[in-house]
Order: sequence, then structure tokens, then C-alpha cells
Amino acid sequence: MEGIPDARRLRHLVRPDRPRAEPTGTPQCCVLVPVGSTEQHGPHLATGTDSILAAAVCERAARLLTTEGRPAAVTPAIWTGLTGHHTGFGGTFTLSLATFSALIRDICASIRGAGFSDIVLVNGHGGNMAALWAVATDISVRSGQTVWSTTYFVEAATGIAAELESQSSLQHACEAETSMIWALSPDQVRQDRLTDGPGFDMAASMQPRLRAFEPFSNLTASGVSGFARRATPEKGERLLASAARILASSLVRRNTPSPTES
Repeated sequence: MEGIPDARRLRHLVRPDRPRAEPTGTPQCCVLVPVGSTEQHGPHLATGTDSILAAAVCERAARLLTTEGRPAAVTPAIWTGLTGHHTGFGGTFTLSLATFSALIRDICASIRGAGFSDIVLVNGHGGNMAALWAVATDISVRSGQTVWSTTYFVEAATGIAAELESQSSLQHACEAETSMIWALSPDQVRQDRLTDGPGFDMAASMQPRLRAFEPFSNLTASGVSGFARRATPEKGERLLASAARILASSLVRRNTPSPTES
């Protein structure tokens, strides 16, 4: 994988080299925080899939932004989140809602303390979505500094769908996730164990309807949802490029005045 320059990865910098808050009138450095999980991804994918993919999309988006003269940096990925629905399969770490919220708050406070005010939480795990939006909103209200949040595969849903053959959206250990991990790190895909599983309606799963906690095993016995056997590394490269491009474009647009504002 082509990464972004080390100067865009905060974990690779030494103190004198770290990006600083920009002087008035120059672009702020946008700090992207990949938020993932460590959880089962069926018999063929690494448990760190969601964190790996969130970080990869952030790094590619940061490169695009920086190339366009909009400074961007990426923190190390948050590697665990709210994954209680996967614990029945094993290979899963999960946090309580209180711990997850406190972790996000403290990381954002540290970023602000380092001199940055432009923070974007980029999620890669479905189970984090509702909590991440809520905590980002609360941080913004309490601190007076806006914290942006998104889920990369929702932000880029149209672009992702255009690259898929057998699914309408990213699911779990599926055609999309398997392809992207295959493109990034082939040794983390067990090609001899590629497994398909029953799909679910991603859009419907995000609707605020009557619901209760349900373990993922109620949906799939294998831990897979979607068509992993349709995965290819070439498709994965296209998916990553599309997700990064759309994320970068969204980040540019959020600070671009509309014609009525200019």
C-alpha cells in the first residue's frame, strides 16, 4: 500500500517536527481520528479489519487533502469500540459505553491541547455509529469547538456500491471488506476459508425504529454477512480510492461557503 508521508502520521513525528496550529489566515491542520474495533470477521479475515480500514481510508484522504493545500494529519487508530454483539464468536474486544465515550473525549482533549482545533472522527465499525455521533455532539456543545464525525462506508456509500457486484453496501467480512483488506495486507486474508453469509439491509439497520440488543450470531452462524467469495484485491484498491476521495471531498465542502453565503 502506498501510505501518506510520515509527516502526516502523528505517531511518526518527534516533538520539534509535529504540525502546529496554523497562524491566522492560513488553513488549519485537520486531524483525522480513525475509530475502529477488534472483533471477529468470520473464518477468513483479521479481527482488526475495521481499525485497519478506517486508518487506511483516513491516510489516503489526508494525502489528497494535503496535496490540495489543506493540511491534514492522522492519529493512530482507536482499536476497540462497542462490539458486544460479536462477543459470542470469540476474538473480540469490547468497551462499555461509558469507557468508549471517555476515551473519545480524552483523545479529542489531547488533540486540542496539542494546538489543533479541527478534529474529525472517522468511524469504521457499525456498532460505534450512534455512540460516536452522540459523544461528538456532546464534546462540541461542552467545549465550544466543533468535533466532526462520520462513518467512512456511509459517507462513501454510493461510491462503494458502484464497485460491488453482489452487494448494495458494505456489510461484514464481505465482498467489500475482504477486497480492501486483500489490497492492503494479503496475509490477513485466509483465501482457503473465504465464506459467504446472509446479508442485511445496512440502511434499515441505521433507522431509529423499535429495537433491542441482538447478537450477530442471530443473523449468521459463520460471523460473515455478505459475499466474500466475490472479493478481489483489485476491487479493494478501487474501493479504498473511492472511499478516500469521497471523504476528502466531504471535508473540503464542509468549510466551503455556499453561493448564498459568499
